[in-house]
Amino acid sequence: MALAKDIEATTADGTTNLPYTYVHTQTWARATNAITRMDLRRWRHDADGSGQEIIRRLPDLPRVDHQPDRAERKLLAQVPAAAKRYLVNSLHPYLPDPLPTDATALADALAPRKLATEPAYPRMLTGGVVALSSSQYLNREQRAATLRVLAAVPHINYLGQITDLAGRPGLGFAVSADGSTSQLVIDPRSGDILAAQERLTGRRPGLFSYILILERGHTASTATVVQPSPTQHPAGTGTQASDLDRQRG
Repeated sequence: MALAKDIEATTADGTTNLPYTYVHTQTWARATNAITRMDLRRWRHDADGSGQEIIRRLPDLPRVDHQPDRAERKLLAQVPAAAKRYLVNSLHPYLPDPLPTDATALADALAPRKLATEPAYPRMLTGGVVALSSSQYLNREQRAATLRVLAAVPHINYLGQITDLAGRPGLGFAVSADGSTSQLVIDPRSGDILAAQERLTGRRPGLFSYILILERGHTASTATVVQPSPTQHPAGTGTQASDLDRQRG
């Protein structure tokens, strides 16, 4: 709650008049008996749902007990990229705009309140916040709302200062529920989620997902030329539109 009160506006908060939402993520995710590894840059036109993705993928790992490392990030940057264009109404936000800035309303949109007494509810609510933050641009008020949602998640614990896989420092929080432990890294200045990891215990223990949210902002256009991955911004305080627009080609 203290973070939600004190987070700062970012340079990227001043770019929301531009038509495309841009998000750059790297994701490790369980797919049945393997771990997929992907670098994704997505441009979504906020008004009509068109856009483009640039995707790099490493071969799947045939095991689920895996811990992502920085060497894999370097390999992802070297993989040939594939571009995919989307027609109108093909790309949809995780939640429809405008997003609620009231924490209770946002929590209800992320996880049904009728499930609040279920063991999986803390996991569902935490996962919803991560999914929202990794697919849509959140302004200062919306970031504050997600932090207030997290503050009310049952069983959430503060871990102190930790560093994500990209080397960015932040404040760590963990949620254990329903045979799962989720760990979040949050930038205390901007309130951005920098990274999130979920690991499962139980019958098939191991990694469920790890996501780095590397860049986010708005641009005037989609990228039209596939280029090598630029150096990532070390801080999690937003990306200037001029930086993102260099990727248009």
